[in-house]
Amino acid sequence: MSTASGAPDPFGTDRTTGRNPRTDTDRPEVPATSGAYPPGSAATAGPADSRDRGPTHTADPVTTAITAATGATVAATIPLSFPPGGGPTTFDLAVNDRVDPRLDPRPWIAEVLSLATNTGVVLALLCGGAAWFAWQRRWWESATMVSVPEAAVAVNAWVLKPLWSRPLHDYLAYPSGHTVHMVAVVTTLVLLLRSVRARAVIVVLAAAAWCGGGIGMIALDYHLATDVIGGAATGIALAITLYWVAVYAGRRRWARSRPGPGPGSGYCRT
Repeated sequence: MSTASGAPDPFGTDRTTGRNPRTDTDRPEVPATSGAYPPGSAATAGPADSRDRGPTHTADPVTTAITAATGATVAATIPLSFPPGGGPTTFDLAVNDRVDPRLDPRPWIAEVLSLATNTGVVLALLCGGAAWFAWQRRWWESATMVSVPEAAVAVNAWVLKPLWSRPLHDYLAYPSGHTVHMVAVVTTLVLLLRSVRARAVIVVLAAAAWCGGGIGMIALDYHLATDVIGGAATGIALAITLYWVAVYAGRRRWARSRPGPGPGSGYCRT
């Protein structure tokens, strides 16, 4: 083929499509068959699929197991110090002697401090965490963020409070339900987050909020100090346990939803 001027075509004489000929040697390698990767693998999953595969990232099992066992031990040991009838312990009386003289003349300070454990504030944190994961299309994390703390509250209210049966005023006080709720929400959020820096910041802020909220509830005579400590230990233990239940259930659900091997799939489960 020649150009209009009669000169040879500088791009080659076999251009039938107006493009330079290409061979497979300068192309990226591709699998020989469409079934070279297992169904649902990272190589074949699209953005939406990769975010909806259940718990692809989990907390460290050993660390969480030790933490949960410690929390459960503390929560189960504290009631051994209760006097007959479930009244205040020596530790509770010592804390009251320090808190009451300082906050009784200023009850509004106690009200502000106790806001950290207020149900509305805790639910706002829970919904904010669930919305954050949903915005990232991490649906399993979003559902777990809601279900784990609420299940922890239910177990505490219907099982643990009647089990230890510590009366205060007209309700069962141990473990503190407000404390269990707040600590379970924070623990679940920490377990689900992947950023070490974010987890560290949340733990520090939550510890400060727990201390302030506990002091406020003690000053307002809603709870005793051992109720608050036991509530924190219970919230941690329950949240971690229920988190791993959710991980197991999520993995089973995703495994059942995976396409099985079929003709020409190129993938066989072993």
